[in-house]
Amino acid sequence: MTKFDYRKALEEIPHRPGVYQYWDASGELMYIGKAKDLKNRVSSYFVKTNLLNGKTRVLVRKINRITFTIVDTEIDAWLLENSLIKKHQPRYNVMLKDDKTYPWIVIKNEPFPRVFPTRKYIKDGSKYFGPYASVGMMHAIMETIRELFPLRTCNLALTEENISRGKFKVCLEYQIGNCKGPCEGYQTEDDYEQNLNDIRDILNGKIGVVIRRLKDQLDGAVVGLNFEYAHHLKSKLDLLDRYQSKSTVVNSSITNVDVFSIASDQGHAFVNYLKVMNGVIIQTQTVELKKRLDEADGELLSLAIPEIRSRFNSTSKEIIVPFAIGIKSEDIKFTIPKLGEKKNLLDLSLKNALYFKKERLDQYEKLNPELKTERILTQMQKDLRMNVLPRHIECFDNSNFQGKYPVSAIVVFKDAKPSKKDYRHFNVKTVEGPNDFATMEEAVHRRYRRLLDEGQTLPQLIVIDGGKGQLSAALKSLKLLGIDKQVTVIGIAKRLEELYYPGDQYPLYLDKKSETLKIIQHLRDEAHRFGITFHRKQRSLKTFRTELENIPGIGKTSAEKLLKAFKSVKKIREATADQLREVLNERQTREIISYFAGSAFQ
Repeated sequence: MTKFDYRKALEEIPHRPGVYQYWDASGELMYIGKAKDLKNRVSSYFVKTNLLNGKTRVLVRKINRITFTIVDTEIDAWLLENSLIKKHQPRYNVMLKDDKTYPWIVIKNEPFPRVFPTRKYIKDGSKYFGPYASVGMMHAIMETIRELFPLRTCNLALTEENISRGKFKVCLEYQIGNCKGPCEGYQTEDDYEQNLNDIRDILNGKIGVVIRRLKDQLDGAVVGLNFEYAHHLKSKLDLLDRYQSKSTVVNSSITNVDVFSIASDQGHAFVNYLKVMNGVIIQTQTVELKKRLDEADGELLSLAIPEIRSRFNSTSKEIIVPFAIGIKSEDIKFTIPKLGEKKNLLDLSLKNALYFKKERLDQYEKLNPELKTERILTQMQKDLRMNVLPRHIECFDNSNFQGKYPVSAIVVFKDAKPSKKDYRHFNVKTVEGPNDFATMEEAVHRRYRRLLDEGQTLPQLIVIDGGKGQLSAALKSLKLLGIDKQVTVIGIAKRLEELYYPGDQYPLYLDKKSETLKIIQHLRDEAHRFGITFHRKQRSLKTFRTELENIPGIGKTSAEKLLKAFKSVKKIREATADQLREVLNERQTREIISYFAGSAFQ
C-alpha cells in the first residue's frame, strides 16, 4: 500500500475557512474538523506531532486521504462541521456530538407559549428560529426579548380551566416584574400574543416596528422627564442594534434543497453539490467530468445532476441551479435565484467548484507542464482568431534618441516562453532621422529576408509594438517578401492595450486578466527591454567614439580599435603605454597619454 504523502495533500489546501475530513485506507470517514485557516490547521497535525495527545497521534497515523470544503467565514465553517458530524458521526468525533448540536430559540406550542433556547428540534408544532452560529449572540437576543417583553418562564400547564380554578399562584418572577402573572389571570392571552408577534418579528429580523415603537416611547419618556425609564428604553434599543442576521450557510427557511453549480474549461468540468436539509448543509462534494466532445455546461450539468442525486439518495423537490438546463419535471422545481439566501448558497457552491477546478488544473499542469503550454496556446489561438497554434511568436520594437542612434530589436517566444538565444537586434542602415515607420519596415524586411534565404521556418504570429502606422510599415515589408498571407501579424498600442489587425479599423480588446494579453504584454515588454539595453550600449559606444575622434591623430578606425580592445574609455585612460602600443602606433600612443593627462574627459 502506498504511504500517505501529507506534503502533497497540503499543497492543495488553501488558506481559507472551511471544514476538513480525514479518511482511512478503507475509505471510512474518521474525523471532521473546522478551521479559520484550513492549511494552517491541517498542517499542525503533521508538523507538531509532539504536541498531540495519544489518541490524536493514532488518528494521524491512520490518515490516508484528506478532503475539505471551503466556506465564507469561520462561523459558517463551524455550522458546516456541526451538520456533517451529525450526519456522518465519525469515530473520532464522538465527544463532539453532544457538545456541538445547534442552538435554537423556540416559541413553544402551548397556552401562553414560553420562549427559550434549546438544542433539541422536536416536531410538536412549536416554532423554531435559528439555528444560531454563536451561542453568545443567541443569549443576547434572548436577553433582549426578556427585557422588552415580560414572559412566563415556568412550565405550568396554563390551560383556561386550570387558571379559572385558581390552581396556581404568582411567583417571584411576577413580583420583580419579569412576568405579568397569566397563571392567575392577570394577563390575557390576547395581550400575551401581541408580545409574541413582536418577538417573532425580532427573531425573523423584522425589528423596524419594534424599534420605532421603542423610540416613540423613549421620546415620550424624555418629554415627560422620566429619565430613568428613558435610560431603560435606551438600553433596550442598544440591545436590538446588536442583533445580527443568521449565517448564509444555515437558514431554517430553506428545507430539503439540492444546490448544483459548475465550472469548466476546454477539457474538464467540475460540478459542486450541496445538500440542504432543514436549513443545514449535510452533504457536499465536487466531482470532475472529462469532456469528450466539447460538451456545453448545460449538457454536463444535466448529466451530473441525476447521477449525483442517485449517489446520495436525494429526494429533494427543489434544485437550485445557475442556469436553465433543459430538464422539465412535474415533481421537481428548478430554481435559478438572482437574489437572497438561495443565491448565497449558489454562490458558495460555485466558489467551491471554481476552487477545485483551479487546484486540480494546477496539479495537472505541475505534473505535465506541456498541458499548461497547450492550454495557453489554444486560448491564444482562439482569442487572436488564428488557424494554427502560435508556437513561434516574434515581436519587434524600435528605439532612438532624438532621432539619433536608431536600433530595432526582435524577441522570440517558443511555446509561450522566451527563447533568448534567438533574440536579435539591428543597427538601422537606411533610415535618416526619427522615422519609426521606416525603421520598422527595414527591420522586418531584413529579419524575414534572412529567414527565407537560410530556409528557416517562419513564426506563426508577429507582434508589432505600436499602432496602425507601425503595423502598416511591417505589413509592407511582409507583402514585398510575399509572406503576408503566411503569418498572423498584429500591433499592440500602449495606451489602452488594444490590438490592431491589418485592414481592420476597429481594435480588439482582450480581458485585462486574460493569459493571451499577458503573453503579448510580456513579449512587448521583453522587446522593449532588449531594445533599450542594446540602444544604450550603442549610444554610449558612439558617444565615446566621437570623443576619442577629437584627439589629434585618432580617427574613426583607431577609436573603434581602442573601444574593441579596452571596452571603455576608463580602461583606455588607465592603460599603460605598452598596452596602448599593441593597438596604436607610437605617435598615437603619445597623443592619447597626453590627452588624458590634461583632460577631464570621463
